[in-house]
Amino acid sequence: MEKNEKLQSLRHTLAHLLVAAMRELYPGAKNAIGPAIDDGFYQDFDLPKSVSEEDFPKIEKKMREILKTWNTFDGREVTLEEAKKEFSWNEYKTELIEEFAKDGKKITFYTSGTLVDLCKGGHLENPNKELYPDCFKLDRVAGAYWRGNEKNKMLTRIYGLAFEKKEELEKYTEMREEAEKRDHRKIGQQLGLFTIAEKVGKGLPLFTPKGALLRELLNDYSQLLRAEKGWQKVWSPHITKNDLYKTSGHWDKFGGELFLVKSQETSDELVMKPMNCPHHQQIYASCPHSYRELPIKYMETTTVYRDEKAGELLGLSRVRCITQDDSHTFCTPDQIKQIFQDLIDVTKTFYSAIGMKIRARLSFRDPKTPEKYLGENDLWEKAQTILLDIAKENKLDYFEAPGEAAFYGPKIDFMAIDALGREWQLATPQLDFVQPKRFGLTYIDQGGKEQTPVMIHFALMGSIERFLSVYIEHTAGNFPLWLAPVQIKVIPVRTNHNGYTKEIFEMLRENNIRAELDDKDENLGSKVRDAKTNKLPYWIVIGDKEIASAKVTLESRDAGTLGQMSKEKLLKKLLEETKKKK
Repeated sequence: MEKNEKLQSLRHTLAHLLVAAMRELYPGAKNAIGPAIDDGFYQDFDLPKSVSEEDFPKIEKKMREILKTWNTFDGREVTLEEAKKEFSWNEYKTELIEEFAKDGKKITFYTSGTLVDLCKGGHLENPNKELYPDCFKLDRVAGAYWRGNEKNKMLTRIYGLAFEKKEELEKYTEMREEAEKRDHRKIGQQLGLFTIAEKVGKGLPLFTPKGALLRELLNDYSQLLRAEKGWQKVWSPHITKNDLYKTSGHWDKFGGELFLVKSQETSDELVMKPMNCPHHQQIYASCPHSYRELPIKYMETTTVYRDEKAGELLGLSRVRCITQDDSHTFCTPDQIKQIFQDLIDVTKTFYSAIGMKIRARLSFRDPKTPEKYLGENDLWEKAQTILLDIAKENKLDYFEAPGEAAFYGPKIDFMAIDALGREWQLATPQLDFVQPKRFGLTYIDQGGKEQTPVMIHFALMGSIERFLSVYIEHTAGNFPLWLAPVQIKVIPVRTNHNGYTKEIFEMLRENNIRAELDDKDENLGSKVRDAKTNKLPYWIVIGDKEIASAKVTLESRDAGTLGQMSKEKLLKKLLEETKKKK
């Protein structure tokens, strides 16, 4: 058994162990589902009484007691009647059993100790010997609707953390504690970057002047890098007829996630746009094209809308309004590699500038479930081979991930690694042979024949909101000079120093340095603390000595006191660092 497979089996086993403990401690407890997850496991329960984290020590103690008796984990196939009889007391298991039978799936029970549970398998064969009793801990309690449907009953979800060894669990716990300190929601509030107002709605963040500036600085750089490679700006409206998405295939796949719009003037069925690609295809289709014009490159930073479930919304990382720095390219097959080369160059430059390492996930179709994807098999094989060749030729640090493709084509998902070692999917170039054909897009080739162009989707940050959630946590709010909404604060020691201080402040502002003047009649210590609390890259303190020498004393967030320097040297330093994106 491979290491990752063993870890998943360990976590899955612990989910069952939690069931056994809960059913002993809370007679009448009904377990629903309980899978392994990235850092452990969870189990959903319908409980006769509420459970809190204060109950975890006794639950963990019971789990460890039961673990001593679990020397096997045996599975057997059962009939529908046997299964329904065994779980006649549990409507959640009964629902699953009937569903499995209807779909023609095998119904299997797994037994360890006195526990019998409905499960498809994937456990440790001898939990008592293979599972260290100190490699797991219960983590938190949450509410979860049965089957994720808000119309169903709210169940109690108990999460647990689990690793193969105690040391790995402790290391992960320490990392997560640091992650909690870096929570983008806390830092966003502390730095005054964004807010979420109840009267506006969940998943609909509002950005303050500082937060909006941060967004714009990132987007300006994203657009600059793509413009240098030939992408041109286009614009599309925020609502559209749903026919557009029926043609593209999005309606059948994601129709339940769309916001519907009702017109008072027309019978057209309208939706808030959930993505931009069909719009850009209509711009392409507005006039005939020759192979001489290709590649045609469009880019648009715009907000799209998806009706995410309320329970899944989280700060900026999961929202209902998603601003994409989107790009779509229409090209001939022999231009694919060059387009991808340009996009890879843009991605490397951008993520190097923001200080994040990246590796590539080749997101391919799952060959076991071809029905989930649009398009012909040979086109998929061709597209995936092209991406694999591109990854090898560019010497990317890559890995293949079957099942992670978009429904219309394979893609390269660039995974950014943050300061805590966590991976996040951000930039994504996607190859698409399907949608251009569905929309009847064409160009005239060298022989005068109509051909279907290849479409390449690309987003450098993906969702700007989600990107910011990652980046704020990566930097802990310590933004580099070029991105800091306020780059430097100018602080007079006392009010009689205000004249020279304002002179320095005006010089900085005239040279497009984002400076802030703190001439409030407060003590110096509080002004400096404010600069530190707001994580400003620099601040200047001006007192008698500075005025006498016609210099300034520069303090750095990252390097401490940098000493006195002339105002000309200060300006040169700030401009050079901003230009070099330090």
